[in-house]
Amino acid sequence: MFEIKHKDNLGRTGVLKTKNGIVKTPALMPVIHPRKQIIDSKELGADIVITNAYIIYKNEELQEKALREGLHKLINFDGPIMTDSGSFQLSEYGDIDMENKEIIEFQELIGSDIGTSLDIPTPPYVTRSQAEEELKLTIKRAKESVKYRKEILLNSVVQGSTFNDLRSYCASELAKLDVELHPIGAVVPLMENYQYKDLVDVVMSSISELPDSRPRHLMGAGHPMIFALAVAMGCDLFDSAAYILYAEDDRFLTAHGTYKLDNLYEMPCSCEICSKYSVEELKKMEREERKKLIAKHNLMVSFAEIRIIKQAIAEGNLMELVEQRCRSHPRLLEAYRHLANYMEIMERYDPLYKKSAFFYTGPESLKRVEVYRYWQKMNEIYPKKRLLLLNSSKKPYSSYLPKKVGKLYHIGSSSSSNTDDLQIMFVDIPFGLIPLELDEVYPLAQNESPDIIDESAREYIQEIIELTAEEYEEVFIEASLAEKFDLGLYREYDGSQDLEIKLNEKKKIICVADYQFGVGAGQALFEGNVEIVKSKKTGKIRHIYYGENLIATMRASDGFFVLSKEGAKRLHSRMEYPQNRVMVNKESEPFAQEGKSIFNKFVIDCDRNIRANDEVLIVNENDELLAFGKSLLNSAEIMDFKVGQAIKTRKGGI
Repeated sequence: MFEIKHKDNLGRTGVLKTKNGIVKTPALMPVIHPRKQIIDSKELGADIVITNAYIIYKNEELQEKALREGLHKLINFDGPIMTDSGSFQLSEYGDIDMENKEIIEFQELIGSDIGTSLDIPTPPYVTRSQAEEELKLTIKRAKESVKYRKEILLNSVVQGSTFNDLRSYCASELAKLDVELHPIGAVVPLMENYQYKDLVDVVMSSISELPDSRPRHLMGAGHPMIFALAVAMGCDLFDSAAYILYAEDDRFLTAHGTYKLDNLYEMPCSCEICSKYSVEELKKMEREERKKLIAKHNLMVSFAEIRIIKQAIAEGNLMELVEQRCRSHPRLLEAYRHLANYMEIMERYDPLYKKSAFFYTGPESLKRVEVYRYWQKMNEIYPKKRLLLLNSSKKPYSSYLPKKVGKLYHIGSSSSSNTDDLQIMFVDIPFGLIPLELDEVYPLAQNESPDIIDESAREYIQEIIELTAEEYEEVFIEASLAEKFDLGLYREYDGSQDLEIKLNEKKKIICVADYQFGVGAGQALFEGNVEIVKSKKTGKIRHIYYGENLIATMRASDGFFVLSKEGAKRLHSRMEYPQNRVMVNKESEPFAQEGKSIFNKFVIDCDRNIRANDEVLIVNENDELLAFGKSLLNSAEIMDFKVGQAIKTRKGGI
């Protein structure tokens, strides 16, 4: 029913299948009022639209036509249609004369593709007792709706006001139901009042408990300036009445904010409307004609923003887009900074490597998932003994090693001349300290930052070096580095000629394997007298052999290993279950051995540390190695989805 195609952070592009067509997500659903359509539904350019079943039900003429001809003819739209249940009217007027069973059955009768139960939209900042009482009724009705529906896809709305624990509880209860989608409701007041920080809490506390296999709909989020942030939090669907409501007030939507016609000197974009009409021409028009044109503009820029977001996800630079968009308003920037508090959740869903490089766009980039993950891994693989910190040079650093070390400062009680255990790291933004052995691993080599250092980055580096110096027995700091980052004066060291700077290639491949597969993987893969083969063109490590057997190939694009059969066997035999493993059922065994892709529905267990794009081992129920390949999803998604590919198999028949 729903399948993921691309991933970046919690954002994903996907395909939602309905009886009346396919919806490519993220998707914007224009709100269609069944009695007063400003723009003909077929002119909207939408994959899916949303309308209100309660309004249709309450109008005798509309109800009769919908029952006779069907919903699609009523609003003149052939594609998928989602219907709301009347919850909005309930929130506005306090009561509606319709029962949950009645509205579900009516949505079914008129041919809605996706129907909604009659939830209670509890507004923000109410008392906890009110939120709890109304939440009970929302969950009760959601459970009843499963019994009432027949063929219709069903929304179950997450409520709980601004109490994060209630949102999480509601989401966890709804996750147990046999439903297909999950709107996150009653958030419009937060957006209207620019309470985006609270919106982050509401969304993340809901998303964290919802099944990955069900699309999430952020109800009432119709302004394009919020789309990128919402998608980065895992939202797949949006509905927009804003395109009409803003047009009625002569306001133009853009991804950067809102413009009032009276304040415009030039048209705000290059869409069809803005290219054809001038500000003065619009001002002279009749109100209804002008409203329709501005509404079309609002839709065009909204759909354009959705397309930009999809492209960003496919390329792997969604968070850079989010950083740009959130600078449109101080409260949005505050919300983005607050999102960093959910780093552990986001890291689980962010792919291991991406097509796009990491661009530092400001202090917020220091709190990106890639930086967080890097330090989680780094803290596992290196012993804290003796450290040499050097100023950054061209990337990769190992190709531009200084011939000799200049003036050094020294921290520590001793100054041994032994260089065997000396760990060399380069200091750079945004990852702080980069080991010589990992300098080609994504995104440590695939990143860009300004040469002019901002104060936040300077303080970040100072803090990292101070903390690191406390962990190591002995630290040497290049003098130019101390000056660059205002590190202060340490004891000057006069034995720099004794410190040898060179790359140990065997140590490099072991460290990369430990970083990629877990501590111990390097020794497992490259035990014995292995041969390291370099590219004649670039001089970079390309292949590692044991005798005539290829163990692994190091990808030039991201510095990670792709295993061979020999490498997969070595990793499997020396790393304990369930490390790096995806276990398939008996039905899937022969397909895996033939080298065919593994689908989610055949996976019965996997390593919970698997991330999208990880190299994984495919095993049977007895932990016998069948094949190996690349994971397309993370472990939670693999275990939750029942459709779509889990692993792109590289080689079977092991």
